[in-house]
Amino acid sequence: MLLLAVALYFLLACVLSWLALFPVGRAMAVRLVSGIGLRWGRTLDDVRRGGRRRLAALMTLLRRYGRWWKRHSVIGLAAAAVATLPPLLALMMSDKQMLGGFAVSTHEINPQVAALLQGEQLAPPAALPPLVFATRELAQMRPMLASASRNWALLDPAYAQRLLLVFKIMKEQHGYDMAILEGYRSPERQNLLAAMGGSVTNATAFQSWHQYGLAADCAFLRDGKLLISEKDAWAMRGYELYGAAAESVGMTWGGRWTMMDFGHTELRVAGVRHKPS
Repeated sequence: MLLLAVALYFLLACVLSWLALFPVGRAMAVRLVSGIGLRWGRTLDDVRRGGRRRLAALMTLLRRYGRWWKRHSVIGLAAAAVATLPPLLALMMSDKQMLGGFAVSTHEINPQVAALLQGEQLAPPAALPPLVFATRELAQMRPMLASASRNWALLDPAYAQRLLLVFKIMKEQHGYDMAILEGYRSPERQNLLAAMGGSVTNATAFQSWHQYGLAADCAFLRDGKLLISEKDAWAMRGYELYGAAAESVGMTWGGRWTMMDFGHTELRVAGVRHKPS
């Protein structure tokens, strides 16, 4: 259904572009509308004259447009679909969240993890050299990564402690070293990334938990280099473990989304996302 709606909108856009760009098209449209108006006017005049002539004119009109419908039924059905499909789709999808992350997390926190969160305050790791994030390979996979913020102090404290605990679990239990690719993201930067297309992000300003310091994109360190490849078996195993650890401390993991984002986690807090986009 969605593909049909897209196709019909594309057809409608082509027709409108033709009318807007080509005088010949506009002239044809004007003549068509004028002709229909004249025919309607004559028919209505006949109807007003009363009696059998009125009924005959009405039947003629119905037969005429019945013949027109037989000849142009495809166009008529397409126009009806263009007019009705978008509202129907909006109604059908109105109870769904288009962007991953608008509700409070429903993951249960492991009791041992909860105890850890209430006790020791974990300290952020030492910052990596900027050149680690400025390689050509990373620039192709993550646009504008070199200028991203990796400042732990800009993250929400509750989220930062959970993420640090996940880093600790990944290191001590699974042997993976991790680093933040991007934490807090300004609304202006969010809009710049959104303008690059859906392959980068679908969220505009204040539609992402990054703007509230409640989300981060992370990756693995191997031999002193960042690894975010989804084709590497070691990295993919790490993402699975990372997702499980993140969910165990009450965070949402982007690896479960339709548009999967394996390195992304966020902490959904009720009442935070009230700012306009």
